[in-house]
Order: sequence, then C-alpha cells, then structure tokens
Amino acid sequence: MATDERIDPYRGFNFRMEIDGLSVGAFSEVSGLSSEGDAVEYREGTDVPLTVRKLIGLRKYSNITLKRGYTKNAELWEWYRNIVNGVSDRRNGSVILMDEERNDVMRWDFENAWPNKIEAPGFNATGNEVAIETVELVHEGLALES
Repeated sequence: MATDERIDPYRGFNFRMEIDGLSVGAFSEVSGLSSEGDAVEYREGTDVPLTVRKLIGLRKYSNITLKRGYTKNAELWEWYRNIVNGVSDRRNGSVILMDEERNDVMRWDFENAWPNKIEAPGFNATGNEVAIETVELVHEGLALES
C-alpha cells in the first residue's frame, strides 16, 4: 500500500507567453527553448596525460518558434517591420508553464529577442483548418525559473 503523495508531471498544453510591449500572449505552440555550448579543445606541451582538455566555450541558444491562429492583431508584424526598417527593437520575454489550476509553476526567460522570420498562413480552399502564423525569435539568453 503506497503512502507517498503522487506527483504528476505538468501538461505541455497549459502555458502562456509574455513579451515586453506586446499584448499578444496566446500561442498554440512554442518550441526551441534549448541551449547548448561549444567545447574548446586545448593542450599544453607540458601536460602529462596524452589527452586533450575540454574547456567551456561559448553558449548558443536555439531560435524560439511561435505559432498561433491568425487574428486581426498585427503587433508581431509591426515588431518585425521595425527590424526590417533597421530599428533595433529587442525585447525580453517569458514562456510560463502553468498547473491544472492555472497557477504559474515554471518560467523560461529569454532576453534580447527580435523576430528574424515571420510566416503568413498557408491557404487551401478545400480545407477547414485554422490559419496559423509562425514567428521565429532570435535571442541571446535563456534561464529557467521555478
């Protein structure tokens, strides 16, 4: 007979977004919250082991891809237009995971983001799918808060 409290994992559909200066926060899909680094190989002539040292190198962050149903709200396109016109419009934001009661439980904060790619929905007269727009954000940092 189990006496421990059962702890279920959080569900991936219960999330929201915050981006500085944008009211847009409802997306159907967010992906690309990842980070990796380069290993720098180094060896000095006086090293006794005949192996290469692995030093910590630069960090790299994947682009964040956002997808949402197309609406009249054009804030993402306006932000993208700023970038195209040479205006440095970098913004910070967060992807927030919520529990079943819609309480915030974890957040991934990204910094200095700007839209690098924006894609209008595809159209098909024989389908009945929702028109989805896609935005790809480039950013310079990712941190997890829990």
